[in-house]
Amino acid sequence: MISIIVPVFNEIKYLDTFVKNIKNSFKDEKAEYIFIDDGSTDGSTHWLESYINSNKNNDNILIKIKKNSGKGNAIHQGLKVCKGNYILFQDSDLELDSNDSFEMYKIIKNDDNIKCIFGSRYLSGKLKRNNNFINEFIGRINSLIFNILFFQSISDVHCGTKIIRKEVKEKIDLKIKDFGFEIDIATQIAKKNFDIFEYGISYFARSIKQGKKITWIDGIKSYIYLFKTRFIDNDFSTTLSIIYSLIYMFYVGSHFGMGIGNSLMILLTSIIGLFIGLHRKLLTSSIIFLFIYFGSLFSKGNGKIYTILIGFFIGIYISKKIQKFIKIKNNNKIINFLF
Repeated sequence: MISIIVPVFNEIKYLDTFVKNIKNSFKDEKAEYIFIDDGSTDGSTHWLESYINSNKNNDNILIKIKKNSGKGNAIHQGLKVCKGNYILFQDSDLELDSNDSFEMYKIIKNDDNIKCIFGSRYLSGKLKRNNNFINEFIGRINSLIFNILFFQSISDVHCGTKIIRKEVKEKIDLKIKDFGFEIDIATQIAKKNFDIFEYGISYFARSIKQGKKITWIDGIKSYIYLFKTRFIDNDFSTTLSIIYSLIYMFYVGSHFGMGIGNSLMILLTSIIGLFIGLHRKLLTSSIIFLFIYFGSLFSKGNGKIYTILIGFFIGIYISKKIQKFIKIKNNNKIINFLF
């Protein structure tokens, strides 16, 4: 069975067409439809109540939230009650085609190796209407930042159409309650080492006058969420490693250049330190610092940067080899904490 989770907030103009479309797309499938009314004030709540009362069966579920709490929170409520082996997240605003969602469902259903599949508005050879250059530009930039931070290669992290298997749902812990949900689920899936597959879909963008609700504030918040989910929302050992490597790489950067050049070097080495902390724990990170220190002893002046770089790359290589060897031989909590 597939659980189709549909957050709804003030979509009275589109609900009738949307429900007909989604039901028609999945008419031959065993599906449950979970509508979450997120404090609508335009009559959407009444429409959903009337529809479900006139179509009384086990495949329609309505969850009502009294006050608008955000798309993410609405989806969280749907996830609490869904029972399907597959879970589809589907917006109700008609920007995305439910027939594409069904095509994605057939793909994931017929391939056991695919645990999650994301729709992409940028891969598609299908119909597309988008008059907002800024929104698309920011969406592509955010996807690029996501790929850099999480070593992925997806084109559209913000697309609202996604399907995951039940086993993925059980291993992630979603926390973001607004439009940052798309970043939240993508980052957690990446952290759990599930492969993210993509499928090109149609896109018919709405304007603000037509009911589009995402704003520039949500765009700014997306960068906060990307940083938070990558560098803050980690287990204790990873957080400790990030702080440790950030401090010593800040120290390394402070020894190069003067004025603005020194500031830029500190910024660069600090960013490198953040990434070291993600992939090396305390002892393996210390090996990198040790080789950097040794490298600094073999030259003076401007030439010091070259021996430090050599030490850095040697430290990266050796620490990786040690980390791999230790974890193969002794895979327990203490070893994972240190290495």
